[in-house]
Amino acid sequence: MNESNLVLRPAVDDDVEAVLRFWKGAAENTDRHDTPEGVRRLIARDPDALMIAELDGRMVGTLIAGWDGWRCHLYRLAVDPAARRRGVARALLAAAEERLATLGGVRADAMVLNDNLPAHEAWDALGYRQQTHTDRWVKPLTGGRPAG
Repeated sequence: MNESNLVLRPAVDDDVEAVLRFWKGAAENTDRHDTPEGVRRLIARDPDALMIAELDGRMVGTLIAGWDGWRCHLYRLAVDPAARRRGVARALLAAAEERLATLGGVRADAMVLNDNLPAHEAWDALGYRQQTHTDRWVKPLTGGRPAG
């Protein structure tokens, strides 16, 4: 891949269906709660959070770089299997880290599935380290309506 052909841009509403299809083929565990409405809410709330990497006009990577005013969170780093190990993830993360630092962030965390060993290797190669002293606690929210 010629990195000069790689374009990074924020997602827009017209990208939502293509992003969801892309995640089905390039990301792990994406069918739990990803919906067009949810992705549109993300774009509406933070138009720069969902980044798309394109090579010659074709989507080859995504990354959500969320900032809540306190912490920096990274989700859905996904790279087309045919474009892996060619700098796509590195370019997306560099752009995300720059964006988050500009917003005032001092540390980013990434959600990575425990059994996705190739992802562990990728995050490690990009300078991220697994925290072993914490676990994530979750509770599905039901009955609520999204703000807006």
